Amino acid sequence: MSSQHESAGLIQRGPQMMTDTTNTHQQMAIVEKYERFIEYIYPVLQNAPRKHAIARDAMLRAVFDQVDLFIIAGKSRQVSRLYSADANLALLRFWLRFLASPARKIITPNQHRVASTLLAEVGGMIGAWIKVVKARG
Repeated sequence: MSSQHESAGLIQRGPQMMTDTTNTHQQMAIVEKYERFIEYIYPVLQNAPRKHAIARDAMLRAVFDQVDLFIIAGKSRQVSRLYSADANLALLRFWLRFLASPARKIITPNQHRVASTLLAEVGGMIGAWIKVVKARG
């Protein structure tokens, strides 16, 4: 019976399984938190004026690329992948500032504030994840 559980992958052995589980948990928690940001910002961006389509589309591309970066970072267990995900968050913050600029007014100051707060929560989580991965060496 023990060999059946081993062949089915039900018995966890060694620290490697803990690392995989931890990374998967952190990845899923970040993706779930990030989904709140997407659910907020996506309808806002859909209502952007047509004349700002290039900026809107660049922001949307960065929004959805972020999910890929989280998944790749979680699967690779490489701190460099986490830094790439963190760098894309900086890109998203840039686009939020750009879209909220008084010269463009594509999103309102309140929409900028709410979206930035949601993004900051995700940024804090990725920062903590980076520290955990770096501590493991």
